Amino acid sequence: MQGVCAAILCVSVFLRSAISQPPTESDTYTECTDGYQWDPQTQHCKDINECETIPEACKGEMKCFNHYGGYLCLPRSASVIPAPDPPSQPGTNLESTAREPFNPCPLGYEPQGDSCVDVNECEKDEHDCQPSQQCINTPGAFTCQCPEGYRKVGTECIDIDECRYRYCQHRCVNVPGSFSCQCEPGFQLAGNNRSCIDVNECDMGAPCQQRCYNTYGTFLCRCDQGYELGPDGFACNDIDECSYSSYLCQFQCVNEPGKFSCQCPEGYQLLGTRLCQDINECETGEHQCTEGQTCVNIHGASQCVDTNRCQSPYVQVSDNRCVCPVTKPACRDLPFSIVQRYMSITSERSVPSDIFQIQATSVYPGAYNTFRIRSGDHDGDFYIRQINNISAMLVLARAVTGPQEYTLDLEMVSVNPLLSYQTSSALRLSIYVGPYAF
Repeated sequence: MQGVCAAILCVSVFLRSAISQPPTESDTYTECTDGYQWDPQTQHCKDINECETIPEACKGEMKCFNHYGGYLCLPRSASVIPAPDPPSQPGTNLESTAREPFNPCPLGYEPQGDSCVDVNECEKDEHDCQPSQQCINTPGAFTCQCPEGYRKVGTECIDIDECRYRYCQHRCVNVPGSFSCQCEPGFQLAGNNRSCIDVNECDMGAPCQQRCYNTYGTFLCRCDQGYELGPDGFACNDIDECSYSSYLCQFQCVNEPGKFSCQCPEGYQLLGTRLCQDINECETGEHQCTEGQTCVNIHGASQCVDTNRCQSPYVQVSDNRCVCPVTKPACRDLPFSIVQRYMSITSERSVPSDIFQIQATSVYPGAYNTFRIRSGDHDGDFYIRQINNISAMLVLARAVTGPQEYTLDLEMVSVNPLLSYQTSSALRLSIYVGPYAF
């Protein structure tokens, strides 16, 4: 019986003894049992080494171990220790194979001359390393080394999970025998393939329509003044400032890409950026008045009035002043003099509003003066508030809208009771109401 020990497991295998029948003088052929063949030189049955004669006798990670009369398939980590020879049995020939020569060297060495030299188990394929492992010869032995990224556990190579050691700054992806680092969006791997550095998306074609600001790990889109960021966070849409308020411009607001502008009606010019100011066409010369006419500036336009506006029985005595001679019978009930004046007011003026002050130019001792609207106020839009004996104020009583024109005769009546004398004078005031509230 031969004893076979594999790793920590010892297997005892009962071999079929190759019994050699001693040949007789008449025998010319001797039959051997399975696993043996007849050796005519030694005249004995010799063990067949199946590990050499059978192709791929053992599969996979198993290793073939020859023994007398058969073979074993054991793990590569197993080793075979010869057991003592079985006792002799009567009628049998115990000499089946030649014994291995005596080795006086330590395990892992073999004699060479008078010295012992290391046996290279890796070259002789006398190792139990797995195909995925590398056999490295050492003095008197050998070691099985795992590929990079693996660690040896027993006889097996187990993948090292490098991600457990937090080699990566952001994300670690373990793969067999190695690992890779990945970065969060907005970052990219640094030169060491482990750290993550910020990506400047603004320099890499970020989809911002107008302005791009890089931030740590991301970016922000911003818009120029007059624009607002769209729902997608990239596009800039024009802000219609005119729709936000009706007080941005005094007259009309015009929206433009990224801004707005104010416009004024004809006859007005922009004062600053939002207000409208009347253009004085009489000063700029932008009027059509003739030599016999006087240019009167009004809100948004101008008026050409005749220089001599005196109507019979009045006669002109000076610019804007007409006199009705007392010698004319028709002048008996009329004011002695009429002075022409012109003014312009805006529409929707708040009321009551003082708009024109009347002042007596001649004062006679002992005379009492009263003021009234003689004509022109058909709808009661005005009234007179007397201030004292020589002055009064014309007051706008109701809000009026233009364009329209009023011609009011404001009369001052003077009475002297001591002299039994009464006279009057008038101021013909032409009031032009502009079309706008400015």
